[in-house]
Amino acid sequence: MFLLLVTVVLSPLDGVVSKNSTWQNREEIVRNTTQLLDKLLQGYDKRLRPGFGGAPTLVDVNLNVRSMGPVSERDMAYQMDCYFRQSWVDKRLEFEAGDIETLRVSITFLEKIWKPDTHFLNGKQSYLHTVTSPNKLLRVNKDGRILYSMRLTIKATCPMHLENFPMDTQNCPLRLASHGYRISDVLYKWTYGAGNQFSLLHVTFTLKRHMGYFLINVYVPCSLLVILSWVAFWINREATADRITLGITTVLTMVFVGVDNRSDLPKVSYSTALDYFVNMCFAFVLAAIIQFASVHFFTKHGSGEVVQESDLDEGEEEEEEYSVADDEEIEILTSGTYSDGKQIPLSEKVPCADLSQLTLF
Repeated sequence: MFLLLVTVVLSPLDGVVSKNSTWQNREEIVRNTTQLLDKLLQGYDKRLRPGFGGAPTLVDVNLNVRSMGPVSERDMAYQMDCYFRQSWVDKRLEFEAGDIETLRVSITFLEKIWKPDTHFLNGKQSYLHTVTSPNKLLRVNKDGRILYSMRLTIKATCPMHLENFPMDTQNCPLRLASHGYRISDVLYKWTYGAGNQFSLLHVTFTLKRHMGYFLINVYVPCSLLVILSWVAFWINREATADRITLGITTVLTMVFVGVDNRSDLPKVSYSTALDYFVNMCFAFVLAAIIQFASVHFFTKHGSGEVVQESDLDEGEEEEEEYSVADDEEIEILTSGTYSDGKQIPLSEKVPCADLSQLTLF
């Protein structure tokens, strides 16, 4: 019973001692780490690169692309969201701290050490994400290797070849290098590459376009407009107004589709595959109007009635049948009077030359 009581009493005391010991160890680690960081920065000159005066500083680079887009054909540019990571060795930051292998420090530590001045040669409007704080990461290993990571949105230029648009594939480059250091000072290499070192790194993103949008908004409507223009062939050719109205409507719609399609493209000096398709559809629609105009011109005259050769022959015969000479006389079946007042009795024969002066009643 005595032993049990002692055990019960001493157990809480052991917990208190263990807890106090843990806090003491943590405080000791924090104090030692703070002293370590202060010691690392003593006499450190961030204006000088690591190994100044010797071999060039080698910077390992890798990109982790989170998303790609949008891609703008008008601006000849593309945009991507990525993690841009750089790693280099700075012997001035080597340390020995027992079990501590890596120091995970705040980004304010960056302001006190040297870092490469890497920039994107074909970048346009890149920026660092700063919500809710600057998206940066810094790690310092005990051998002096530093890992520096940033989350960036990069907008870069991309010289596009749009001859096959919208069934095209574009190769968009991204080039990075040091802004102020020469090749004898700073070199770059890909972290997961072959290990070759360069003063400039180049990566190419191959982008293949999905043409579903253009299939729905351009190809299908243009094809339907061509079929609609062919409906005029089944309309009675006498319905001139209806056929012309249908033809003009389809032509104007094709013009609108073509202009609207070009508004999203840069002003290039060549035609794209989509231009050829729209122009071909426009030619089919215009040909339907030209066909009707040709048929109308070669088969219609004046009021639109067809003039037959037999009708012309009958008219000539009637003209010959009723033509008389001026010296002949014809019998007037009604009474009349000349322009000078002379009365003409009923059924009297009158010279044909005097018919122009005769008034019948």
